[in-house]
Amino acid sequence: MHVVVLQFPGTNCEYDTKYAFEKLGAKVTIIWHEETSIPEDTKLIVLPGGFSYGDYLRSGALAKHAPIMDAVKVYANNGGYVLGICNGFQILTETELLPGALKRNDNLHFISKYHHIKVVNNDNKFLQELQIGDILNIPIAHHDGNFYIDEAGLEDLKNNNQVLFQYCDKDGNNQILNGSIEQIAGICNKTKNVFGLMPHPERAMEILLGCDDGVKMLLGFLK
Repeated sequence: MHVVVLQFPGTNCEYDTKYAFEKLGAKVTIIWHEETSIPEDTKLIVLPGGFSYGDYLRSGALAKHAPIMDAVKVYANNGGYVLGICNGFQILTETELLPGALKRNDNLHFISKYHHIKVVNNDNKFLQELQIGDILNIPIAHHDGNFYIDEAGLEDLKNNNQVLFQYCDKDGNNQILNGSIEQIAGICNKTKNVFGLMPHPERAMEILLGCDDGVKMLLGFLK
């Protein structure tokens, strides 16, 4: 399986992401934002975490204009799988490949720690190795992770099983982390080929480093 990881000025998780998918047996290519095409054998595009363009103006707002994003949109609109992690999630909302927006955390502080998330829906390729209600302990690191969507949009997300994760405690009880509406930590689009989440599964691949809960999350793409 060939995974393409995008790289923007300010990206800082591209090599962690490359390592994570190579650990699972994938071939991984990192592509610079000024490229204009995606390799034909690509099975998944990942927009990794970091601070694309320094988060100037608004997180992801400049990255959506990068030359490579035209190819990403064509790929996604043709049914190709796309995963956005943290800043990648922000970019996907800015390009309208995912609904909603990521705002400043409600406490106005950068949050960096392990935190529990709960699987809400698994009827998609990404989470097919997990069960509804599974609780994962995944690193988070963001300043603008407060997911917002209007009432009509939230209803659509629920009706179409587009909510992937919610922040919770170790027992699975919903827990406020950054102000996200209904504690949402990740979503997908209606056709379930574009996914975005704020937590970093690529940083949860080794028990030696604290946790390997990210393995089952990313493994779904290779099945």
